[in-house]
Amino acid sequence: MHTKKLLLSLFEYKAWANAELYQLMTSVSGDTYARELHDAIRILNHIYVVDQIFVANLQGQRHAYTSLNTKETPVLADLQQAVQTTDLWYQTYIASQTEDSFGEDIHFTFVDGKPGCMSRGEMLLHVVTHGNYHRGAVGRILFQIGTQPPRDTLTVFLSQAAAQS
Repeated sequence: MHTKKLLLSLFEYKAWANAELYQLMTSVSGDTYARELHDAIRILNHIYVVDQIFVANLQGQRHAYTSLNTKETPVLADLQQAVQTTDLWYQTYIASQTEDSFGEDIHFTFVDGKPGCMSRGEMLLHVVTHGNYHRGAVGRILFQIGTQPPRDTLTVFLSQAAAQS
């Protein structure tokens, strides 16, 4: 499988997993589970901030983030909408790349001011794996409050996608 096709599939999976998780999050009672919901939204916002930092890095642009999360916690619905937009951006971005472009190195500055260099493919792979890791932490919070987290594995996504084809 070519890098472009694989990355596009992974970002389609990421968008699907995000949609599943955000849909479930809307059913969590803010009155009963205010602290847990806040913690989960903070984690989801961290994923979003890192995604945005790498949007800038991939384009060779500066971003305005000075940390890996924002001071204010966004409203879940607003965050969900921003994440959907970002997920679409990544899919469109990958689709616009050539196969060779994924091996190109991009220099950037980490939030702590240190210089960094990663290939375009490494950056994209980081974004996918970073989101997976933290969605798992949100799933753990949901499980602890008695809510079954989504089965957001790549195998479930690929099986559902194949069934719809």
